[in-house]
Amino acid sequence: MKLISWNVNGLRAHLKKDSWKWILKQKADVICLQEIKSKPEQLTDAQMETFKGYTVAWNPAERPGYSGVATMVAKKTKEDIIGFGVPKFDIEGRVIQTRFEDFTLLNVYFPSGTTGMERVKFKLEFYEALLKHIKKLHKAGENLILTGDFNTAFNEIDLARPKDNQRTSGFMPEERAALGLYFDAGLVDTFREFYPDKQQFSWWTARFPSARQNNIGWRLDYFLVSKPLLKKVKDITIFDKVTGSDHCPVMLELK
Repeated sequence: MKLISWNVNGLRAHLKKDSWKWILKQKADVICLQEIKSKPEQLTDAQMETFKGYTVAWNPAERPGYSGVATMVAKKTKEDIIGFGVPKFDIEGRVIQTRFEDFTLLNVYFPSGTTGMERVKFKLEFYEALLKHIKKLHKAGENLILTGDFNTAFNEIDLARPKDNQRTSGFMPEERAALGLYFDAGLVDTFREFYPDKQQFSWWTARFPSARQNNIGWRLDYFLVSKPLLKKVKDITIFDKVTGSDHCPVMLELK
């Protein structure tokens, strides 16, 4: 089973690029998109046709041209749940939960804190609220796969210039601590589990085009799994050569 996660930074623009052809060629069973910035009714019939073969669950933000997630699934699932029951976060279109037979998949677009401390506070509140929900699911006996753009690099190896970014949102101590609590709650970072010493990035700032060219990036996109699911993970790949967004796609393969 192949699962792909990609922050596409605007789905309508993305559908016009060769990168969309790349994603369809992978024949993934599940495709999780973040920052779609559009509602399904804004897509043309031809654009909707590109999703043929997939059932798509949509969670766009109420605010036009902002945030939003979509989950594409090739096979029938038990159910899709839009959001996670906290209105101030759910109106931003940040979570879709998809229940499969053996696990529940959460496609998540974590808030960014780069516009100021108010948004850092909002981001940390989101981390806390979602973690509370995850603990509830674990307590109910569910195994989870949590994927998406976490907007946080956890360790120094996860960004090119850690010393220069100690107080930059995305690598602040309080943000890293918030992500660390997810690992304490029984979720495993599959990439770091398989490749403990590998430095590879999934996002490069678009403000400086040379950042990607020179690989001055951050690893912000993850696949976390509940510990019992780890034995089913075959591999995880960061496709850092695939362009089309300021993020690149990440693929999890299950046995």
